[in-house]
Order: sequence, then structure tokens, then C-alpha cells
Amino acid sequence: MEEEGVRLRPPNSTLNERVVGWWRVQLLLTTAIPVAVLAVLGLLIEPARLWLLTPAVVLAVLGLACTLFLPDWWFRVHRWEVTDEAVYVRTGALWQEWRIAPMSRIQTVDTMRGPLEQAFRLATVIVTTASSKGAIKIEGLDHEVAAELAEQLTRITQATPGDAT
Repeated sequence: MEEEGVRLRPPNSTLNERVVGWWRVQLLLTTAIPVAVLAVLGLLIEPARLWLLTPAVVLAVLGLACTLFLPDWWFRVHRWEVTDEAVYVRTGALWQEWRIAPMSRIQTVDTMRGPLEQAFRLATVIVTTASSKGAIKIEGLDHEVAAELAEQLTRITQATPGDAT
């Protein structure tokens, strides 16, 4: 049964612009660690130097290309919105995922701030429902906006009668 007002539609809100830098640092770290390991091993193990330095260079180039290109693309695609009826989230680049959580299905609302998020003054709001798909995450929010959103969702869900189905 579809609830009144809850339908698939594009969410209106964008993430905070600082999320692009946060994503770039994550991609750089994800790339730098295996590149550094391969480079060090390639320099230390002379017989395998070519077999270790070649993938290090390929990974470094691909990682740098992803770091420069993907975060801007992700920023253009990721959207979120909260209404009195539901939480709407659209994520993904090639494979886009649209999620809707009716307020009556929300079980918990959490905020999370890892070390990198804290450095960028960002936070993630996690909306847990009974869905087998798992929680809905709204990453890349200004930490103050995330705190206000968590409070707003808590107020709305407390005022929303639960779904008996």
C-alpha cells in the first residue's frame, strides 16, 4: 500500500560543497597506500622491480584520474530531501540508487563523524528502517545541518503514527 504523498521523485537538496574535498582525500588515501607498498617493494626487490613498479604507476595514474574526476560528478548526482512524509536520497554515478523511507518506517536516526569528516566539518546522517536494503545514509552534510536534520527527523517520526503492516 502506497502512503499518501510518498512517491519516487528527485530530491531537492545538495550536499555541502566540502564533500568534494573529503571524497578527494578518501580517493587519494585509497590510491596512495597500495601505490606506496608496490613502489617500496619494487625498489627493494630488484628481480621483481618491473612487475611491481608498472602496476604502481598504472594505479597512481588511474587513482589520480579518479580523484580529479569522480568527486565533482558524484556531487552533481547525490541529492537528499526530508519532507513530513519521507526521507528521499539519490546516490550513485553510473548505477544510481533512489531510496525513500516513509517516516512511519524509520526506527532510528544517527549521526556519524569520522576523523576525515571532522577535518572537513562534515557529518553523515544514518536513517535506519526495517528495510532489508539497510539504512539510508546522507553523507557529506555540514555537521551543523546534520545535527539539525537528526533533530528534525526525530521530531517528525515521534509525531508520525507507526505502520501496522
